[in-house]
This record gives sequence, C-alpha cells and structure tokens, in this order.
Amino acid sequence: MSDDAPNAGRFEGRIHHLPVRVYYEDTDFSGIVYHANYLRYFERGRSDFLRVAGIHHNELAAAADPTAFAVNKMELEFLRSARIDDALLVKTAFETMRGPRIFIAQTIEKAGEICCINLTGRAKKPPAMLLERLKPFLEPSASSF
Repeated sequence: MSDDAPNAGRFEGRIHHLPVRVYYEDTDFSGIVYHANYLRYFERGRSDFLRVAGIHHNELAAAADPTAFAVNKMELEFLRSARIDDALLVKTAFETMRGPRIFIAQTIEKAGEICCINLTGRAKKPPAMLLERLKPFLEPSASSF
C-alpha cells in the first residue's frame, strides 16, 4: 500500500479513515455545512482510499485502455449537522464488485454519525490491475459499518 500522500488518511483494517476539517467556505450563512459539501467530503474519501491503496486516477487514465469512474447512485441520510471548525472523519469501505459496478459504503462522523451513503459507480468493467489492488479490501458481507 502506498503512503505517498501524508494527508490522504490511513487504513484501519479494510476501512479507510480520512480526517476532514470544516472551514468557513464549507458552510452556509448559518455556519452549518451546506448539504452538497458532504458529497465533496465523500469524494475525497473515495479518492484518498484509492491513493493510499496504490491506485491513482492519472495511472488509470493514462493506460492503453483508459478507465474512469462515474457515480450512478447515491443514498444519503442526514442525521446531524456539522458546523464550522468541526473535525470530521470520513470512513470509506469498498464492499464488493459485480461486473463494472463497485459498491462502496461511506460515513462521515463527528462524535457519532452525521451522514451515511451507499453508492454505485458504473463506468466499465474494472481493469485487472484495479481488481488485484482492491482485492485485499473487498469483503462479500453486506455492510462494513
């Protein structure tokens, strides 16, 4: 596993942990995180999961048969609001792959859960390199959290 990005979080077992701080720019006029910004935190969690696992977007894009990711489904449940200066933890688990689909579970926590998401990305069948590098993180169980 690559650890070339010191701020890209860390793995605890199969689950990637990424600390995120809420800045003024993340909030609305009331000081609460604007709802769409949770999606940005989740994207950072997915990207840094791959980065720390040794999978880089630029490497996938530069391959002879380029690969990219596209999210085609998200389910969100907002449980609590985050506010300016809060320290959050984005947890990401790649659960399973079926054909071109990768099933990922993510949560954002701040002294408990703020938001949960399950998503499915569908671009094409993943290349063998991606499958091989993700293999240690995949588990056939339903949910990681």
